[in-house]
Amino acid sequence: MGFRGVHPRVALVALCVVVAVATASCGQVLTKQYEYEEELYLALDGSATLNVNASVASLVALRGADLPADPRARLDRERVRALFASPGAVVRVSLSRRDGRRFVHASVDVTDVRDLQSIAPLSWSSYRFAREGDVLEFRQLVGMPKRADVGDVGWTGKEMVAFRIHVPSKIPFHNAPSRRTERGNILVWEQPLTERLQGQPIDIQVQMEPQSILASTLLLFASTILAAAATFAVVVWWVVRRGRAPAVAGSNS
Repeated sequence: MGFRGVHPRVALVALCVVVAVATASCGQVLTKQYEYEEELYLALDGSATLNVNASVASLVALRGADLPADPRARLDRERVRALFASPGAVVRVSLSRRDGRRFVHASVDVTDVRDLQSIAPLSWSSYRFAREGDVLEFRQLVGMPKRADVGDVGWTGKEMVAFRIHVPSKIPFHNAPSRRTERGNILVWEQPLTERLQGQPIDIQVQMEPQSILASTLLLFASTILAAAATFAVVVWWVVRRGRAPAVAGSNS
């Protein structure tokens, strides 16, 4: 029956709600899903948290993981945790399903990002984090996979792999293929799964300022407050001075 007989303002609000819901739904539908993803949260002191979100089949095919690629097989969470275990690392693991297949979600905390290469599933990468002049430089070179046959797991050839980095400060330089920074200072390197299986290298390079975005924001905020306070003080001084000038002139007359 449409909006006939409905107050225009009510109709407008209803339309806005519909558009918002549709936009949110489209955002969820259009969210890119990866067969294998490494998401690195890097801190300025070199510590890091790396989240691996990957299908069991990709872990077997790319990293030679001793896990059952059959989606009907039972998957032991502790077995997955042991796969990412390393001295000094804190590991958390959860499991899920997508498109009828099992996915692993492993989160690894390390005090030095360079220690990640000592963890078996992550050893295909070499990591470098050091100060270079006025910036901190991070570099990750992803090399050859450990190929293992997983048979027919339903891959279509369109599956993608991603390496995502959350950078904690301003970024003077990076070599992400998109040449842009996503919101929240996120950089992404993508590669078709077929190319990753062939071992085509991914060279990740990022330079970042040694001061965090939060610290820079707080410093800017504090500077603005101080500048405003100084301006206010000058105005008060000028007003008081002008008020005294007539009084002095009157007393001299």
